[in-house]
This record gives sequence, structure tokens and C-alpha cells, in this order.
Amino acid sequence: MLTAAQLTGRTTSHLEALPDAPQVLLQAPVAAAFTTMQKAAASAGIEVAVASSFRDFDRQLSIWNRKFYGELPIYNDRGEQLATEHLSSGEKVEAILLYSALPGASRHHWGTDIDVYDPRPFAAHESKLQLVANEYQEGGPCYSVWQWLQSHAQEFGFFFPYARYQGGVAAEPWHISHVECAAAAQQQLSNELLRQVITEADIAGKSYILAQLTELKQRYVDTICSPEVTGASAWFG
Repeated sequence: MLTAAQLTGRTTSHLEALPDAPQVLLQAPVAAAFTTMQKAAASAGIEVAVASSFRDFDRQLSIWNRKFYGELPIYNDRGEQLATEHLSSGEKVEAILLYSALPGASRHHWGTDIDVYDPRPFAAHESKLQLVANEYQEGGPCYSVWQWLQSHAQEFGFFFPYARYQGGVAAEPWHISHVECAAAAQQQLSNELLRQVITEADIAGKSYILAQLTELKQRYVDTICSPEVTGASAWFG
């Protein structure tokens, strides 16, 4: 069981670093499962690397506030950049939530979720990983990684929580989650805890977030794909 601080990204006491990647912080069972999966992929000629693992509350808050105030771009569900000066506070909140988690409610706080990619196409530094859907579609640099994980991630206890769009978070073919550990953390994250964290934070759009928190949590935090959604049924286009 995680503490409130662990659930909301305000400590790393529940995490350990991967032996060959000290910047990658995960819960111990998740780290062990990922390492085993990574070795299995390598034996099949697939290289699975970590683009992002644990992200703390302050980092998530910085991303959120910079997007809200127009310092980082916000996109719609078609990948088109939005003109934030024409959006209401509520419209900005919901646009941000399509691609960025609410601080305190990110699955990356838990040490159970990982953004993965194939590092080989980017080794020459001629292009940079963007973590966008077309990188994982057929012909994209990470398509082989996505294909292999679709077939094998479940064998190691992982699934794709955002395998397809379901009215909340946009589809993320790079995002895998440890079934058992993430389910336990998600069950612990209550509306009351999240409300307390948001109330205490210097977060942009706070009034709207608190007024709509129950609905926002249900739509953007609790609505995920089933671990059984794999293979051809998972791809969203």
C-alpha cells in the first residue's frame, strides 16, 4: 500500500532505479518485470528503451501551468495546436487533460507506468522522439516495438491503459502499465486525497478543477482500457 505522498508524486521512497539506467525509477516488482521483458525483447531483436518513468508532482505541475499559460503548446484530438488565448479556463483544463495528467493524479507518480520507445532510429540524432501516435504506426520508427509489446507485454504483467481513446485521455501507444501494482494504486487514489492535493497546490485553473473534480477524475483518471485489450483490437488509428 502506498502512502498519500507516494500516490501523488511527492516522494520517491517507494521506488528503485534500474541497475543500468539510474534515471529510471520504478516500484521494485515493476522494475523486475520490465527488466525481464526488456531482455526477452532483445532476444527477439527488439530494443525497448524508457523515455519516461516516474515523474514527480512538481514536474507535472510545471508542465500543467506552462501549458495553461501558453508557454507550452496545447493540442486538440486531431493533433492541431490550439490558440489558448481564445479558450475559457475550463476549456484549457480539459484540453490539457487530453494529453497531460492532472498533477497529483498522474500514473507516472506511482512508479508503475512507463513510456517506451525504440532508441535505434534516433541514435544518429537526426530526429528526436516526440511521443506521438504516428511514430508507433506502420512505417514509424517505433512500430516494431509496439507490435512486439502488443503480443508479449501481458506475459510480463504489463498492459496499455490508453490503448484507444475512450472519451478522456488520448490514445498513447507508448504508455505501458504494470497491471497489478497500478491497479492497487488507482484504487487507493480517492477523490478526497486528490481534492486536498489540488487545494494546496499553486495550480492554474484551480477553481474549475475543484468544481468539476469528481467528473474530471472519473473521465481522465479512472477511465482506462482493460488489460485484455491487446493485439489488433487495441489499435485506434
